[in-house]
Amino acid sequence: MKTDSYIQKKVLSMVNRFYLGAFFVFLSASGFAMIPIFATFAYRAEVSVFTLLFLRFLLAAVFFLLYLFAGKKHRWKSGSKIPYFPLFILGGVLYTFQSLTFFSSVKYIPSALASLLLYTFPIFVALLSYLIDKERLTVHILASIALSIGGLALAMGKIVGEINPLGVVLALSAAVCYSLYIVIGNRVVKQLSPVVTTTFVTVFATVSFFFIGLSTGSLTFRMSGQGWAAVAATALVCTILSLVTFFRGLELIGSTKASILSMLEPVVTIGMAFLLLGERLTWLQMLGACAVISGAIWIVAGQGRQKQQPRDGQQPDTFMP
Repeated sequence: MKTDSYIQKKVLSMVNRFYLGAFFVFLSASGFAMIPIFATFAYRAEVSVFTLLFLRFLLAAVFFLLYLFAGKKHRWKSGSKIPYFPLFILGGVLYTFQSLTFFSSVKYIPSALASLLLYTFPIFVALLSYLIDKERLTVHILASIALSIGGLALAMGKIVGEINPLGVVLALSAAVCYSLYIVIGNRVVKQLSPVVTTTFVTVFATVSFFFIGLSTGSLTFRMSGQGWAAVAATALVCTILSLVTFFRGLELIGSTKASILSMLEPVVTIGMAFLLLGERLTWLQMLGACAVISGAIWIVAGQGRQKQQPRDGQQPDTFMP
């Protein structure tokens, strides 16, 4: 009887842990989903892309630096060297370019479409993993890639002549750059926790946007109340809150499940774009969107099954949306 009671409590604890972790990841995905929405409001208030991104990463960097030095829980291993140059490549180059292209794409195409195009990144991750890490492209993954591409064709079929192709190129460039960030990040920063990695990424991204914005004259802090509100929401809700809840969900349910649940992000973006911006998708486009997201989920799930269970002390996959 005692054994049965112990097993029941253990199972209940695991179930509760999963649902709590899923809740945190859903909160995170919902926050990230609002990025193109708040960016649209910022642009309407004539906030420049460089100003928006500089302030976003500046506030995030300050928060995570304070969080990091407030306690030792997420510090790097004693005696280990910090890979500053790889971290600069991740934050100061790859993620800077990813953010710049994605935020710029929202100026030319609807938010829902930009988010959908960004979430083709699992296709590029799978292909890069095959080319760099020699991971097998199984029938499962190839079928998932085909499903995502077919869904994207459906989603864009009716509007291909009505949208700015520059926006499409920018959003797809963001997806490619994000996939490079993930693949390279998982190879070079395994000795760091996700919080430490994210701290360095936000710091280097802040520095990059500051100098690029300063040299191009794109940084300006004279903006309306709506502009400041959009900037604050992007930094606090879409970055800090979303990352904190994702890290908590990551601890509870692991990187693969968290990555799969994060695929809800474009779904939330599509809903919020409809409610707040009046963007509408046809039923055929909605079907295509479902296919893209389903394909992305199956790719992530397929790659998760290929990976071995992490050893004790090994950190989960690098992540920053």
